[in-house]
Amino acid sequence: MSLTSAAGVIALLDEPEPDLKYYALKKLDSIVNQFWAEISEVITKIEELCENDVFIHKDLSSLVASKVYYHLGSFEDSVMYALGAENLFNVNSHSEYVETTIAKCIDMYIQLRITAAENADGSEKNIDKRLVNIVDRMFQRCFDDKKFKQAIGIALETRRVDMFEQAILKSEDIQGMLSYALGICMSLIESRSFRNQILRILVKLYLSLATPDHISVTQCLIFLDDPDSVANILEKLMRSSENDSLMGYQIAFDLYENASQQFLNGIKNSFKKSPTLTVPPSDSSKSNIDSVSETPMDTTESLESNKEDILLESSEYNHRIEKLIDILGGDATLKLHLEFLIRNNHADLLILKNTKEIVRNSICHSATVIANAFMHCGTTSDTFLRNNLEWLARATNWAKFTATASLGVIHKGHEKESLKLMGSYLPKDGSAGSAYQEGGGLYALGLIHANHGNSIKEYLLQQLKNATNDMVRHGGSLGLGLAAMGTQQTDIYEQLKFNLYQDDAVTGEAAGIGMGLVMLGSKSSQAVEDMVMYAKETQHEKILRGLAIGIALIMYGRMEEADELIEALLQDKDAILRRSAMYTISMAYAGTGNNKAIRKLLHVAVSDVNDDVRRAAVQSLGFLLFKTPDQVPSVVSLLSESYNPHVRCGAAMALGIACAGTGSKEAISLIEPLMKDSVNFVRQYALIASALIAIQQTEVTCPKAKQIRESYATIIADKHEDSISKFGAILAQGIIDAGGRNATVSFQSRAGQNHMPSIVGIFVFSQFWYWFPLSHFLSLAFTPTCLIGLNTNLKMPKLQLRSNAKPSTYAYPELLQPPKKEEKEKVSTAILSISHRMKGQYRKGRFEEPMEQEKNIETSSKVEPGSDKEKESANSIEKDIDETDKGDNKEGKDKKKDEPDFEILENPARVMPAQLKKLTMATDCRYQPLKPVSVGGIIIMKDTKSNEAEDLIEPLPAFTASTADDENDEPEPPEPFEYTEV
Repeated sequence: MSLTSAAGVIALLDEPEPDLKYYALKKLDSIVNQFWAEISEVITKIEELCENDVFIHKDLSSLVASKVYYHLGSFEDSVMYALGAENLFNVNSHSEYVETTIAKCIDMYIQLRITAAENADGSEKNIDKRLVNIVDRMFQRCFDDKKFKQAIGIALETRRVDMFEQAILKSEDIQGMLSYALGICMSLIESRSFRNQILRILVKLYLSLATPDHISVTQCLIFLDDPDSVANILEKLMRSSENDSLMGYQIAFDLYENASQQFLNGIKNSFKKSPTLTVPPSDSSKSNIDSVSETPMDTTESLESNKEDILLESSEYNHRIEKLIDILGGDATLKLHLEFLIRNNHADLLILKNTKEIVRNSICHSATVIANAFMHCGTTSDTFLRNNLEWLARATNWAKFTATASLGVIHKGHEKESLKLMGSYLPKDGSAGSAYQEGGGLYALGLIHANHGNSIKEYLLQQLKNATNDMVRHGGSLGLGLAAMGTQQTDIYEQLKFNLYQDDAVTGEAAGIGMGLVMLGSKSSQAVEDMVMYAKETQHEKILRGLAIGIALIMYGRMEEADELIEALLQDKDAILRRSAMYTISMAYAGTGNNKAIRKLLHVAVSDVNDDVRRAAVQSLGFLLFKTPDQVPSVVSLLSESYNPHVRCGAAMALGIACAGTGSKEAISLIEPLMKDSVNFVRQYALIASALIAIQQTEVTCPKAKQIRESYATIIADKHEDSISKFGAILAQGIIDAGGRNATVSFQSRAGQNHMPSIVGIFVFSQFWYWFPLSHFLSLAFTPTCLIGLNTNLKMPKLQLRSNAKPSTYAYPELLQPPKKEEKEKVSTAILSISHRMKGQYRKGRFEEPMEQEKNIETSSKVEPGSDKEKESANSIEKDIDETDKGDNKEGKDKKKDEPDFEILENPARVMPAQLKKLTMATDCRYQPLKPVSVGGIIIMKDTKSNEAEDLIEPLPAFTASTADDENDEPEPPEPFEYTEV
């Protein structure tokens, strides 16, 4: 018979005998889920038993009390008594009570561990040992159930490094667990110091594998900022077998993609310090031989052979190191990307031509020049500018500066001939050229050498020192900042600071940005102090704007280390410095998705009194969440409907940044209403954001892509549309077709790490709203969508790749067709309306069967009603219509004809990001990749038939640059001749 009340059992708690109390507690434990309300009335008695040191069953009374408090909803008390239950609290049970209590215990433990880690002494004395015991038992449960990923997650949350290591080592797939651990370490850990601690453990575990994973190790060491360790790994690989040296080359390519200039320079400096293999001096060998009175002949021969082996080894090693340094320097990567973009350029000049013919003001003129630069970024093709020199000459003053700088975007990466290319626009001794043109030329050099400026830094520094006017100093400061990005060179920083202190608005703005670029991610306290102090003193808003950007750049990637500066800037009364605080959050926490930072941005977005600050706060959400683009539409959906237009345009740019290149349907559905917003600058931002989202998308992967492209042309052609909106539409045309339709915008490297140049590029580009020349910074974010296979000599062999998708899925957009010229058509024989009526009557059976056609028919003969001629005419009309119908049906069938389910791509191949996972090597290919082709980028290929001759791809020459001397490049006059009249 089932119990209807717990009163009888509860009464036993008042008995003096401990055994009766024990029995009562056991019974209560079994019925507590049913009678917890009744038991709660005597909870004080149970608590007294918990605190009674004489009572030997304290743990059982604690368990009952814990369950009662759980049902009452007092989880803190429930956890406290669950700890007192000790081993009676069964962590292996899957009841709702146990699962909830364990979750609360872990949450409490996490909070205590984080607090202990943040303390100066790192003390853990305040953590209850009983709580540690429950968490340890939970880890053991994960190990027993083989839920190692769950154990890794708990270990990282609780900062239990020992359990993190055990979870990896106890798993059956250590390599897979290491990859999983590295992924969540880079995406979920918010503390920089703890992340570094975990990365050190991962490096140790990767190196302990039977076959060490050097690629993953180097990725960890980049975050740890340890170039010396990377150099040691590369040196060992270079001294090993040929296969190991190939792996070293692959690592070097990955390093250039992921690491900063300073890090790469550190690796190269380590190679310079390390001893190279040398051949023993001949004199010493002679003396050694002479010291032995009787040396056998075979010993002499062995010494000679050893000497030859060392010579060969030294020569081979030095050759490998030379190639490695060339890769680390970026020369090889830039050359390959340049070759790819030149070879695959599919830019549609008709789009630019149509835009050029429509626009009528200087704003849209500058926008068209910038769009042309984006569209031809890295292709070295300046055909549009050459064909429209008269139109281009309309640019004056700062528009001329922007137009000249656009050549740097077009020739991005074309470094060997950069000075020759830009020679006509650079400052010259003894000649007074256009200052705007010279400043633009220096800026263009920086864009060509962006983040790879070792060969041009000294030239730019010298030009900056020699500059005598603001425009040249402005361009020189931007160019030098780009070339020396992240190098932290003191002499360059000091020169830029000197320019800043001249208190000139135009020079100071560029100097502030340049200082931030040079000290990128350094967290230099001296630089921050210099810039913040000057920002508070200066009266020039332009300088303040430049410094606001520069301060944020210095804190790039520093995470919680930037919190103190952020708080100080947030409290400032100057709105531009508060805006700098928003920028600093976006740079310091880029890609982390840090909840604390997101909450701060959302708070400022709805509370600050300045519209620019609010816009910057909303826009910064895109930087924090670009690794989880699916979350962004839900985060900014309400903000995109805000009454404040500045908040709406910030939401548009946040969507564009976070969802760049994804073709996200949710993002586009939010952007589309903003493209028709009542406020012009909201439409401008929405148009640019739509291009960022739809870049490298086709109608198959993004059904709205074609409609978005058409909307740009419609807006540009609309006579009633605002110039600001047209500016956005024109820029969007360039962005969506960037790099000859072969580049995307991505803020992550292929290894999943933050891509510093891309993040910096889109960040500075987003300031175009007050200074158009900054638009060119977007070129830093353009990443070629390529897969380039290289052989052991770093040459491109002819090889094929199979894309397991229909060709139309990832095809280039169709080119615009020029309007057809109206040609005079041949006049066909007039057909009277009566003929159609007779044809209808014939079909209804009112005519007799047509007679046999006459062989000779006079075309000029008169057609009489009811004659054979008339019947023949009716027949011919019907036949023509039937054939037309058949033709239409055939055409329709051809269109519907199935495409092949795959496509063969030639090296170097254009492979869109979504296409990578469908990519495989051709079955009969002689080359084997060192890493999966689904990763993309530059991949070293091992030749399985090295004894056979290779078929290599001949490099294409770059386009000739347009210069001011183009008018001299005219055809030769004809040979002398004598003219005679006939």
